[in-house]
Amino acid sequence: MTPKILLVTAAVIAAACGGGEQTSTRRNVTVKGSDTMVILGQRWAEIYMSKNPGVTIQVTGGGSGTGIAALINGGTDICEASRPMKDTEKEMVRTRHGKDVREIPVALDGVAIYVNHSSAIQSFSASQLKDIYTGKITNWRDVGGPDGKIVAYSRENNSGTYVFFKEHVLKNEDFARDVQTLPGTAAVVNAVSKDKASIGYGGIAYAKEIRAVPVSRDGSSQPVQPSLSTVQSGEYPLSRNLYFYTIGEPSGEVKAFIEWVLSPEGQQICEAVGYYPLKK
Repeated sequence: MTPKILLVTAAVIAAACGGGEQTSTRRNVTVKGSDTMVILGQRWAEIYMSKNPGVTIQVTGGGSGTGIAALINGGTDICEASRPMKDTEKEMVRTRHGKDVREIPVALDGVAIYVNHSSAIQSFSASQLKDIYTGKITNWRDVGGPDGKIVAYSRENNSGTYVFFKEHVLKNEDFARDVQTLPGTAAVVNAVSKDKASIGYGGIAYAKEIRAVPVSRDGSSQPVQPSLSTVQSGEYPLSRNLYFYTIGEPSGEVKAFIEWVLSPEGQQICEAVGYYPLKK
């Protein structure tokens, strides 16, 4: 049977069967959230549907914040998120649905620092990245590059990658006003690929047509390139989990899909897309 075509979009699509209330007979599953994860979710869904005729997996993006809001409101079976849910968000689910959130790590990612292929920059320290994105460093010469203004690109604030970067790199300081926000990782990559004076960040799977630069935890430690081994070990400073969230324990087709995602076959797809499987 020819697999159904997935509609993958940054818009929020209200699914008629969404809401986290699964039955053992329903064979439609809605997955909504992280733009970082949408290409991975799409691939998982395509292959799962090809192996399970009659099952429909709808995957939509919009950002981790969008997926979490949909889970809280009962508008999706699975939320994809590139950051952990906050305690306040979990409490909102518990209050509204009378069930605890189930957090399921499904893949690993290294948040990559993107520069243009023609950039002379070979590495960054975490403190240099913080100073660039908070506006303390504005010229490439201050980080070993040529004289010229740094053009910094960021994700929008409903993005889990934005939240992760702000927490782990900026240490919860504010982004500088002249940092340009873009609506998706693909847009950040596109902008950096066309501007040799630019810098951006996002999921490692999107690191094409640009260069991902090694990062050190501080100025004295060795810069580390994101890779399977350095992300699984946590050696790469910007390593993180990617998550599925459900309302309560998944059941029916939702449970079957998640179990397949966590199986060796499902985990192999992480590498095929450009992310990393969970450490065994």
